[in-house]
Amino acid sequence: MGAQFPLCEARVASPSSSQPLSATSGDPALDRRLDWARADLEAGDATAAAELMADTVREAPHFLAAWFLLGEARLAAGDTAGAAAAFAAARERDPADALGAGLRLAQLGGAAAEGAMSPDYVRTLFDQYAPRFDAALRENLAYRGPEVLSEAVEAACAAAGRAPRFAHALDLGCGTGLAAPLFAGRVAALDGVDLSPAMVARARALGLYARLEVGEMGAALAAVPPGSLDLILAADALCYVGELGPIFRAAAAALAPGGLFAFTVETHAGDGLLLRETLRYAHGRALVTAEADGAGLAVHLLEDRSTRTEKGAPVPGLVAVLARSVDL
Repeated sequence: MGAQFPLCEARVASPSSSQPLSATSGDPALDRRLDWARADLEAGDATAAAELMADTVREAPHFLAAWFLLGEARLAAGDTAGAAAAFAAARERDPADALGAGLRLAQLGGAAAEGAMSPDYVRTLFDQYAPRFDAALRENLAYRGPEVLSEAVEAACAAAGRAPRFAHALDLGCGTGLAAPLFAGRVAALDGVDLSPAMVARARALGLYARLEVGEMGAALAAVPPGSLDLILAADALCYVGELGPIFRAAAAALAPGGLFAFTVETHAGDGLLLRETLRYAHGRALVTAEADGAGLAVHLLEDRSTRTEKGAPVPGLVAVLARSVDL
């Protein structure tokens, strides 16, 4: 799944909260300040935006979106400590963290970067992004994750002397279904899962999936009968997962002997985990191989391949094909 965009604009609601956590304070006059503050930020006056949002949260301390925008404004103004305090306040008011305040804190060194992103954050991000997702990725970011995966699966199968044909596959983080046209013809039954209902609705319209569900990747893998999948795909989905180990272990359990797990990740020059400024994780090559080994997955292909550009430059990435056993 795709690019970062400002989540301070999000209209979010937390079912666990007795008070709506949304981009409204309940007072239209205070609500308008969000637009004014965003305009100040866009004009380069982060200090004015921060002052306006600080006044706003004093008057409406429950106003989640204002706390988050206060953090962004303070960060843009160079007030790192103040930004961290505002993001912490936003996260306290929404433990589900639909706006990604915890990720901002991780960037600032105020929280651990490991682990998975908040499901509510990912869902909110992509529910809003769904209408323009395909065009944004293909036209603006030159995205070709599904094509990279397809080429990698073909190469791994060719090296093993087997046809790239599969009985049952699961597309993790399927999004709008960009991988389906490339894989549906090779798979007797292609299923998909994504956290975003809006994305799943668009994938369903393709008519290429045997089954689609709204849900989390790890839970979807755990729900399939052990050893029942011949192919697992994850095109540009694991950049929203910090710890790869749980997903890798769940994939190993779900795969049939000789089954393949093909995925792309963003990467970096180091060995470990990096939370990029785009709020996407980058995994070092050594980390990927270590987690695969720990899950009992053999690495059959691991290559440097970029699946997208940002600001006109390729984003460093890896494409991998792992197998449940040494023999494909």
